[in-house]
Amino acid sequence: MKALDPAWRERFDPSRWFLEPCEEAGALFGLECQEVLLDERTPWQHLQVLETRHFGRVMVLDGFLMLTGRDNFIYHEMLVHPALCSHPQPRRVLVIGGGDCGCLREVLRHDQVERAVQVELDERVTRASERFFPALCEANDDPRAELVFADGIAFVADAPACAFDVIIVDSTDPIGQAARLFDRAFYGQCRRVLGETGVLVVQSESPMIHLEVLSGIRAELSAAGFPQAATLQFPQPSYPSGWWSATLAGGSVVDAPPRPEAERLPTRYYSRGIHAAARVLPPFVAEALRRGTDLS
Repeated sequence: MKALDPAWRERFDPSRWFLEPCEEAGALFGLECQEVLLDERTPWQHLQVLETRHFGRVMVLDGFLMLTGRDNFIYHEMLVHPALCSHPQPRRVLVIGGGDCGCLREVLRHDQVERAVQVELDERVTRASERFFPALCEANDDPRAELVFADGIAFVADAPACAFDVIIVDSTDPIGQAARLFDRAFYGQCRRVLGETGVLVVQSESPMIHLEVLSGIRAELSAAGFPQAATLQFPQPSYPSGWWSATLAGGSVVDAPPRPEAERLPTRYYSRGIHAAARVLPPFVAEALRRGTDLS
């Protein structure tokens, strides 16, 4: 390994770097940037697309890194495939958020899916992804896909009971507008829309630095009436701590082994083995989730 040149600090040019502080962890993540490709204020947020030296193009919302060209496949595959491979017949899938369309693309890799609806609040995020991350949007024209630009919470509240088999909540961190996607009221509506046999999956933050948030998510899912939940862990190098999670909720299907189709998916990270291994949590995480958080 090359030793760090002590003169590095003198050569550091902050104007060439994207820096994201994680105050709760006392940490700072940085990527060397070559060009600002997009910088605009949408009706909802500050949207940027940057070209970086080692992580490809990255999308940033309100100063928080959403995805990179180098590692987004891990997140998208782990948010989608464990849920769809657990459900015996995932014909109708709803994606809440996910405006970059990466989850939608992964959903439509499943031949069983007959309808996939993506509900994103900010249309500019999707249009930016179509322009700068075309590989993520390659399924947008699939006849099974439906793009809706609206409030996801209102969409779920207005949906009829048992309308979907799988709901994927690809949200930002639980702050601001997105905080509403992490409470029992929203989860309760999801359960109604899924019925008894459906599966909900939510991104559930870092087990290392957001363990209280993760525990709270599990408690809210339980309070909303989901009888079972399972948290899956995976690496995510460009997110705080580099360690992330997704949590599945539903009935007995949550613990079902993956369908044989899991082996035939054209994935780069997810596999049948990963499906099982990701469910094995370190003792300190498992113990925290067993204790839970009393939010009643």
